[in-house]
Amino acid sequence: METESTRVDIVQCAKTYPDGTQALQPTTLHIEPGEVLALLGPSGCGKTTLLRLIAGLETPDAGSLLRFGDTDVTQLPIEQRGVGMVFQHYALFPHLSVAANIGYGLRIRGTPRAETERVVGELVELMRLHGLEHRRPAELSGGQRQRVALARAVAVRPRVLLLDEPLAALDAKLKEALRDELADWLRRLRITAVHVTHDQQEALAIADRLAVMHAGRIVQVGPGEALYRRPEHPFVATFLGRVNQLQRDEDARQRHVLRLGGIELPCPPLWRDQHTLLLRPEDIELTALQPELAQGEVLQRRFLGERVQLTLQVAQQSPLAVEVPRDHPARPGDRVGLRVAPQCLMPGDALAA
Repeated sequence: METESTRVDIVQCAKTYPDGTQALQPTTLHIEPGEVLALLGPSGCGKTTLLRLIAGLETPDAGSLLRFGDTDVTQLPIEQRGVGMVFQHYALFPHLSVAANIGYGLRIRGTPRAETERVVGELVELMRLHGLEHRRPAELSGGQRQRVALARAVAVRPRVLLLDEPLAALDAKLKEALRDELADWLRRLRITAVHVTHDQQEALAIADRLAVMHAGRIVQVGPGEALYRRPEHPFVATFLGRVNQLQRDEDARQRHVLRLGGIELPCPPLWRDQHTLLLRPEDIELTALQPELAQGEVLQRRFLGERVQLTLQVAQQSPLAVEVPRDHPARPGDRVGLRVAPQCLMPGDALAA
């Protein structure tokens, strides 16, 4: 089952509430046909407000423009926009069976019975719900209920699918399994989708692109890997994973270096004026002590199964977090060498617009 993909254009879209609170600053965003875009950010950043504006559940400020394909939907009510929605708490009809829940939207639209049964059958297979068609929601697991909710949302072939924290109610192990399935379903269905979440791993696993939001604004948009490796704003770097903050005094800035563990590293030209540089724990390589390398002492070791987190005391900087493979031998009290590739350094000061 595939749907015709729709482009979404959001142009200078903003939302101010009657008390003067500006939940969303003027925002422009373009979502390609069939693309899965994640709105990612902490609570209160504006991501849910933007999703509700796309859905038609909120009225945008004057001057805002929302377009689905060639259709201006800025003033259209939700029932005329052709959107499907999947929520955190499923919102299934408890008295209806799985099949009846999936086919509900088709029946109220007057879809012929044979067509409804065909679409429901396709989605039952796609969502791996075979054998559960006659069960009620209360008889299903959380993961099964969320599959039914997604099937119901896409059965009516929406122009745009909106997912509001769809996996938040699931336990960690089930969430990890279902997010991979969700990514696969969305690409097979080719529905343009907007996925709101505060979970970085979920966004990275599911979305084609991420729009990271902070204080009512989109800070950066791009593929997850690009944002993780090349953030243009320190908020993006800190939100998408762990970072170490490395400080530079005026002399180090003038000489275009970073002092770390008893040595001076050349600073990348783009960041030579930064007071603070960021470095991810996995970008620090530990080796045997060597005169030309930075040095540090292991303060703590935390075994996390697939990896080990170390805390290192180093000269000229605050303690560093380092991630190494699970079998790494370093123990508290050991002195180690540190190798850092300058290209792994990221800006810790906000860049000029």
